Amino acid sequence: MHTPAWCTLQSGGSELDAVETGCGQCEIVQCDGSVGFGGSPDEHGETTLDAMIMDGNTMEVGSVADLRHVKNAIGVARKVMQHTKHTLLVGESASLFAVSMGFPYEDLTTQNSLSIYLKWLNQSCQPNYWKNVIPDPSKSCGPYKRAKELNNRKEWSISQRKMNIHNHDTIGMIVIGETGNVAAGTSTNGATHKIQGRVGDSPIAGAGAYADSTVGGAAATGDGDVMMRFLPSYQAVEYMRMGIDPTIACQKVISRIQKYAPEFFGAVICANTTGSYGAACNKIPGFRQFHFMVYTPLLSQPSEQVVDCI
Repeated sequence: MHTPAWCTLQSGGSELDAVETGCGQCEIVQCDGSVGFGGSPDEHGETTLDAMIMDGNTMEVGSVADLRHVKNAIGVARKVMQHTKHTLLVGESASLFAVSMGFPYEDLTTQNSLSIYLKWLNQSCQPNYWKNVIPDPSKSCGPYKRAKELNNRKEWSISQRKMNIHNHDTIGMIVIGETGNVAAGTSTNGATHKIQGRVGDSPIAGAGAYADSTVGGAAATGDGDVMMRFLPSYQAVEYMRMGIDPTIACQKVISRIQKYAPEFFGAVICANTTGSYGAACNKIPGFRQFHFMVYTPLLSQPSEQVVDCI
């Protein structure tokens, strides 16, 4: 089995082409329900998409967040890089840009996302992402108002994502070409039942992914609200720049987040320009190993790698 990204490289496409094709294929087949249309409805039942793509030669980035009504988020992110001097476009305005670039405007809701949403409404909107509001968000649906008293308890809540702990909640991809060019990208439909307008780590350069052709690349998956505060992909690349092995670089990133959020759900993948790669994840109940796919010229087919979480 040859992956779309690998086929793109084999047929003479660039590393950026490979990232766009690979993430785009995931958007089409709705990988794990966490990428592309018809998954992870927000608290109003709508699916919105986040994606980014980065060129490790020029350090250019194109990204979109809270993209509505357009299925090919990674494709739109690439157009942001190619046809604007900006890095990040968001919301309905990003959709208008996408339409001007020739992407179809269509409904991202499916029977599946609608049923996830209705089931959630029926269970008093549990779980959700509100705090310090009334009525009590742990017991009832909104609309919410801010509570007079702020609860100052240190709360790095592990955003009740145990329902999505299958293994991944984003596609993150690093492509290193034979001449050492590095590209990276991500695509996701974000956190299920998120508050409207929420943007996670995936479309943020240095958080969701990062590429530097003098060093390598990294990508992150997991609880984006927590992880984006630590710029894990940027940090991993910086560790590799210091000569640290990719596996150790990934582990060091996870350890730094653990100090503040011991219960966070997340993993990081790292690869350097010499062809070494590795990954690390945070060990929590229900998430003890992380699986990722590797394709190199030495392998006749994609190889599934597994790391034990730390």
